[in-house]
Amino acid sequence: MLKRAALLLSALLCSSLAQAPTPAPAPAAPAPQLRGLWVDAFSSGIKTPAEIDRLVAHASRLGINVLFAQVGRRMDCYCNRASVPRTEDPAVPAGFDPLEDLIRKAHAQGIQVHAWMITTAAHNFQLPAPKNPRHVLNEHGLDQYGSDNWLTAHYDGTFRAGNDYVLDPGHPDAARYIAEMYASVVRNYDVDGIMLDRVRYPDDGGSGASSWGYNERALQRYRQETGTRGTPTPDDPAWLQWRREQVTALVRRIYLEVKSARPDVWVSASTITYGAGPANEAAFRNTRTYREVLQDWPTWNRRGYLDLNVMMNYKRQSVTLQARWFDQWNSFAAQNRGRAKMASGSALYLNTLEGSAAQLRAVAASKLDGWAGYAYRSLIPGSGTELLSVDALRTALRVLPPRSAWGKPEPVRALRGELRWNNQQAAPGIQVELWRGSHLLERSQTDGLGSYGFVLPASSQGGPLELRAGGTRVTLAEPPRGVTRIPTVQLGTPTGQR
Repeated sequence: MLKRAALLLSALLCSSLAQAPTPAPAPAAPAPQLRGLWVDAFSSGIKTPAEIDRLVAHASRLGINVLFAQVGRRMDCYCNRASVPRTEDPAVPAGFDPLEDLIRKAHAQGIQVHAWMITTAAHNFQLPAPKNPRHVLNEHGLDQYGSDNWLTAHYDGTFRAGNDYVLDPGHPDAARYIAEMYASVVRNYDVDGIMLDRVRYPDDGGSGASSWGYNERALQRYRQETGTRGTPTPDDPAWLQWRREQVTALVRRIYLEVKSARPDVWVSASTITYGAGPANEAAFRNTRTYREVLQDWPTWNRRGYLDLNVMMNYKRQSVTLQARWFDQWNSFAAQNRGRAKMASGSALYLNTLEGSAAQLRAVAASKLDGWAGYAYRSLIPGSGTELLSVDALRTALRVLPPRSAWGKPEPVRALRGELRWNNQQAAPGIQVELWRGSHLLERSQTDGLGSYGFVLPASSQGGPLELRAGGTRVTLAEPPRGVTRIPTVQLGTPTGQR
């Protein structure tokens, strides 16, 4: 009898277990949100050990997870181990390495450090010439001629853009120098990322077409690659597009150089949002961002040249029209993130606490990946630039998700290589296509050094790839994670010699 009861109980238990509902899967953890802060080097913030102690303490109190620290102003570095010269800023103690000190102290608090460097600015004409003979202004500035001069020039022949002299993205040697600047920092420091800034041509007063880019070597390239004679006018559509492609090629070169050195670092850019936000990408092509400074950041996002895009969405909330523009750019960015994380950067210096709080609420309600504030100088007590307190901003930031680790970017899978003519010279301006079977994956052009590159989805799609350029076809195996270098492809006779 007892045995029968035990068997019956066992059967009932098994039946009960078999009919138990399957537990629902645990909800996915929310994606990390950027809580960033720009720290510029034109004021205090990272120049001494005491400044860095204060910065890290403030960032920790604010719940910041990424510091965009400006370690490069004009082809120099607030560090001791980079390809560009160490800063000559007298506020930095002799021998002190601000970047190294900041990384150590920020990492101890769980805060990432992204090395922010101005991409093209070379020198402010109001300042004495750099003392270091290796500075790019001394080696490739106003005193040099022909290909040795790397500065961008205006259509009227002048070189000064506002107060600055600027390197030309269309000069091949300047582009290589700029990319190495970023890569050297990544190789020598435990930074979590790099940030591009002013990766564009200079402002042109709202003219609607850039009058910059008339460097002698860049013009020579344009004529050779397109067969154009004479000097194009600033509003020439082909000339505008050629210069725009030089900026895009520079971003690609920087991305591939940095990822070749360390695939797990973030590559980001602070991007332009002048005026009203566009409704779609077709409307974007009529913005000053696209037409005047020749920055095509939706294409960078789509092609995978950025891990993170932080718009400089600097608008006054107290001006109704600008408040509308702020929302328009946020909406456009959310729809055009491509493969990049997309964040909105607001100008603390243009707004009251109430205005900044309103913009934070707008970002929190958007579909973006976070926020960054420009800049720390607006929070420094007793600095003369303080506009709001750390505690006031801390309260306003409560509308954002709590701080979480920002983490690593998506794994990279990329191809890079070079095209050369049969005389071994670089083949610039050549269309390069990447195919999988009968499907065109991407089309781009070689840069001034004959280099090209493609960033593929992180997960393998399977099947061989085919590279097509200048009538030549090369079959490629599916690449592993990381940046795979393709052997140099040799073409035929150089353009213009056939």
